[in-house]
Amino acid sequence: MQDLTGKQKRYLRSQANGLTPIFSIGKAGANAEWLAEVQKALAKRELIKVNLQQGSEWSAKDLAKFIEENSTITVAQVIGKTLVLFQPATDAKYIKVSLEVSKLA
Repeated sequence: MQDLTGKQKRYLRSQANGLTPIFSIGKAGANAEWLAEVQKALAKRELIKVNLQQGSEWSAKDLAKFIEENSTITVAQVIGKTLVLFQPATDAKYIKVSLEVSKLA
């Protein structure tokens, strides 16, 4: 998990505004395999949204805590049942958002 300043989080929220959630959490909940898939997606996108379905037993805050405790992913925002997740890419061809975030530090 990366500590972000308020300005960096604001930038990430603005970039995530137009995104649609690409992962959903339902009754099965989140586990290590799900988290590995999220990390694969973040390796190429750097910024994604995750949605909690109505039938999910997880709360958004519990899911955010689970993600931050079990990975290096940063939860940039929790709003309602949607989380905005950020993790800098390691492959140079996918690094876009993290360049701008590092400039705002």
